[in-house]
Amino acid sequence: MVTDLLLRAATMLDVATGEYSLGDIHCVDGLIAEIGHGLRAFESARVIDLGGAPVLPGLIDAHVHVTAATADLRGLQEWSPAYVAAHAARIMRGMLERGFTTVRDASGADFGLADAQAEGLISGPRLFFCGKALSQTGGHGDTRPRGVRVLEECCGAGLGRVADGVDAVRAAARDELRKGAHHLKVMASGGVASPTDRIDSTQYSMDELKAVVEEAEAANRYVAAHAYTARAVTRALQAGVRTIEHGNLIDDDAVAQLRARDAFLVPTLVTYWALKNEGRESGLSQDSWRKVDDVLTAGLGALERAHRGGVRIAFGTDLLGAMHRHQNTEFRIRAEVQPPLDIIRSATTVAAELLGMTGRIGTISVGAHADLIVLDGDPLTDISALAEPGRIRHVIQSGAVV
Repeated sequence: MVTDLLLRAATMLDVATGEYSLGDIHCVDGLIAEIGHGLRAFESARVIDLGGAPVLPGLIDAHVHVTAATADLRGLQEWSPAYVAAHAARIMRGMLERGFTTVRDASGADFGLADAQAEGLISGPRLFFCGKALSQTGGHGDTRPRGVRVLEECCGAGLGRVADGVDAVRAAARDELRKGAHHLKVMASGGVASPTDRIDSTQYSMDELKAVVEEAEAANRYVAAHAYTARAVTRALQAGVRTIEHGNLIDDDAVAQLRARDAFLVPTLVTYWALKNEGRESGLSQDSWRKVDDVLTAGLGALERAHRGGVRIAFGTDLLGAMHRHQNTEFRIRAEVQPPLDIIRSATTVAAELLGMTGRIGTISVGAHADLIVLDGDPLTDISALAEPGRIRHVIQSGAVV
């Protein structure tokens, strides 16, 4: 059965040029079939007159954790996978309703959730996943407190897996790729939610990092690295990592390295704002909550430095537990140092390029996926049109109105 949707009088944003144009959008079988004036659709088509409302490509969040239904990541490991999947379905539905038609999961999601979304078993964004992030012992993916010596084999609901040594990280990387990972992720520095490391630590030896990169490249995939400090970022880039997640403590030399290696930076500023205000109520431990200040104030400056330096910056949020509802607040935070058009590009064309989907998502063009959002207001002059989910009038994914 052919699905057919006609949007009349749409004020379409060309993200590349930053210019609007008025016209009709005809979507057939999940793709944009025609753009023009006075278009006609099949008799059975759904027709919506937008009355000149602004239309943008569906949004892309390049750093989410759809299975992170709590900020207590150690406790999450003991949850039933079925229970986690139920929470993930709810979380993904919320993301879609906030305008995010595609997301990249930065650890936790697997082929089961991606297949369920693709088959229409659950309603949510198109899902790119890495499986479990790779962590050294005592690294950001090792959730054991100091008093626990044994590395438990939990039921599989956690975000990371521990692997030490070149042979072990190769095997872990190959295992995640075997299960269909679109990319691999390594923990290359300390983090907020991990109990036994420091924010300023570097993690994994260069040989281990290079081994993961080699395995990803052999499978025509890439590696993302959790890294905060300039030293951790530079080491990851030298090993061949393609995307840096967070980067709150980068300096000008790290920015130059990002540019020289044509890598992507994925800041996630809203999560630190949310963790500071709501982290404890969402399950974050007291020790982890104290770490938030180390990266909270520096994040905006790092974003400004990267933007000024011409780095390719993608949109990311990294929210946990009940804090997922703040996803769109990232637009407002970034607007303090970035022009609205550049923020929109980070959540559309730049993120699409990161995912290897240029021309297929993040754009309003013939042949692209019919992923669109209709707004109440112009986000180029008022970023709250994106920062406030209530101002999103329609979300369209693969030609279907959500």
